[in-house]
Amino acid sequence: MAEQSKEIVEKAFEAIELAKTSGKIKKGTNEVTKAIERGTAKLVAVAKDVNPPEITMHIPLLAKEKGIPCIIVDSREELGSVAGINVPTVAVAVVGEGESKKVIKEIAEKMK
Repeated sequence: MAEQSKEIVEKAFEAIELAKTSGKIKKGTNEVTKAIERGTAKLVAVAKDVNPPEITMHIPLLAKEKGIPCIIVDSREELGSVAGINVPTVAVAVVGEGESKKVIKEIAEKMK
């Protein structure tokens, strides 16, 4: 899993927060995997402090296959709090962009 710049990670968090309030997000390995497979995910964030790593190993590969930007973030706790839940989460997908559309487009451009 490639390391992302701090700037891209911050943008991903911004997109998730915007989508949380104005669009729709999916949380957790199963929900995120389904969103990617169905092609509804616009942006995916995966925590790298997952134990065992096999839990989320398939997500970046699936996202790449479907052409969905996938951001690797440092911690599950941070990802959980950005997603607006009180527990850590290993993966988050933005499925309804809402106001985060512009930010997601920016991330996609930077990752090309």
